[in-house]
Amino acid sequence: MDFDIEDPLASFKEQKTCTPISELFASESDHMPSPNCSSSTHFHVFQCEAISLTLQVQLSCNLDPFVAYLAINYLHRFMSIQEIPQKKPWLLKLAVISSLSLASKMMNTPISFSIMQKAGCNFKAENIQRMELIILGALNWRMRSITPFPFLHFFISLAEIKDQSLKQALKERASEIIFNAHNDIKHLEYKPSTIAATALICASHELVPQQYSVLRASITACEHVDKETLSKCFDLMQEMVRVEALMVDTTSSTETPVSVLDRSTKRQRI
Repeated sequence: MDFDIEDPLASFKEQKTCTPISELFASESDHMPSPNCSSSTHFHVFQCEAISLTLQVQLSCNLDPFVAYLAINYLHRFMSIQEIPQKKPWLLKLAVISSLSLASKMMNTPISFSIMQKAGCNFKAENIQRMELIILGALNWRMRSITPFPFLHFFISLAEIKDQSLKQALKERASEIIFNAHNDIKHLEYKPSTIAATALICASHELVPQQYSVLRASITACEHVDKETLSKCFDLMQEMVRVEALMVDTTSSTETPVSVLDRSTKRQRI
């Protein structure tokens, strides 16, 4: 069975069995970076570089945005456990390539070494494979990562929205916001479920302001959601959305890895 980003804990044998949402809430903390990493300046600097490199390779190799998303998840978790020496910048690039390779295998779209070499990733296959094993070991082989995406349908269902086109529009816009938030290390301290809930609230605020209060109230009433944490995440995400809107207005003619990824995400049905 291929990795299903919307049902990451699904059994390999029982393909039709969906994972209960309670199991996702119970397990999501196991798929987050170490909580101590947020205070490390070294971690922040290297993570920014790692994200930039990942998006560059994603564009050069024309990879599925979900592959880049999953790779960044691996990098966040790996680098919060294993410090990369500042005197070995090439090691960071090797970790990025190896994470992309692992993510592409998980998504059943493996990247050929020749394609990666064309993108300027001149590492030998055995070195990439060796780094893959190091990353796997550091993450305790938890590669079926729990991301915010499995929680979207659950939180939408709480509001009991009957209009299917509206539900799809909310899901697509929330997914865009989730992709963008993943590229901002300020959101690392929040659980995937919190990111999903906040992204939906932000999406409703933009697309259907008349439904905003209802959706937010239904989500905050959920037993799995901490209201104070949700409020903090919402303020941070709203600021991110405002800054991105301003950047689009002022640099609409400029192509960047993030903007191209955003447009690819819009076309991606989740």
